[in-house]
This record gives sequence, structure tokens and C-alpha cells, in this order.
Amino acid sequence: MPHFFCRLNPPRPTFATDMTEAEQQLMAAHGEHWSRLLEDGRVVVFGVVGDPAGPWGVTIVEADDERAARAWTDADPVIARGDGFSYDVFPMPNAVTASR
Repeated sequence: MPHFFCRLNPPRPTFATDMTEAEQQLMAAHGEHWSRLLEDGRVVVFGVVGDPAGPWGVTIVEADDERAARAWTDADPVIARGDGFSYDVFPMPNAVTASR
């Protein structure tokens, strides 16, 4: 099954260190969204990337196609709320994974 690299771009470079209480709750819903897909075996890994220029999120998914991967990113509560988050989705045509 194809893999896709999904990069979550936060609304500002300082987001990880200055989230409001409402944003913290939104991030909890975001984590629940991806945790459900992880439990279903569709997510390989997700988490925060400690980029010195500003942290951002990564999720690597196994999906039938890019449209399916984008459906999951579009369903993420951080996107549905429309507060300046965005995703970049890139195919990983030669991904190597541990056998399941």
C-alpha cells in the first residue's frame, strides 16, 4: 500500500510554545484523530518535529491513494476549524517499512 508524508504547518512559528488554552484543546482533538487512525493501522507514525526554525507536525500514513491521505488530513480538527493550519501531502513512492 502506498505511503504519504503529511506535514502539518502550524499557524505561527511559535505555536508549540505559546498555545492558548483553546489551542491546547484543539491539539488534543488532533492527537485523538491521528491516534484512531494509528489504531486502525493506517498511520505508521505521527508527532512533532523539533525543527530549529519552528516545530511542525508529521504523520506518515498508508493509504490507497493521495485522495484518501488528503481526506484524513482534511478531517483533522485543526483543519476543520480553519485557524491557519495547513497540510502538505507528499507521496513516498519508494518507502521501506518493517513488515507487519
